[in-house]
Amino acid sequence: MTGTYKVVLTRHAGDDLATIHEYISADSPGNADRFIKEVEEKILSLANMPCRSPLIPENILFGTSYRHLVHGKYRIIFRVQDATVIVLRVIHGARQLKL
Repeated sequence: MTGTYKVVLTRHAGDDLATIHEYISADSPGNADRFIKEVEEKILSLANMPCRSPLIPENILFGTSYRHLVHGKYRIIFRVQDATVIVLRVIHGARQLKL
């Protein structure tokens, strides 16, 4: 699958970004702003060739075909549906994925 896709965030993904920002802001508001901007740029990059990202190992357990894009220690979990990329979660790589 190639071409331009519409990228949408679920409420959970938006909440994840807010939580990450709040956590980093406790030490450095400037770093929090920069990090979230970087993550948002990564998310927007999924508009082009989202299937370049690998399938997540948890697909075996969930019976899904979700993919992820890694930024630092965080995983951007998403699925591709037709011409849309749906970002489901943005979680720390050490956390267990809950959907």
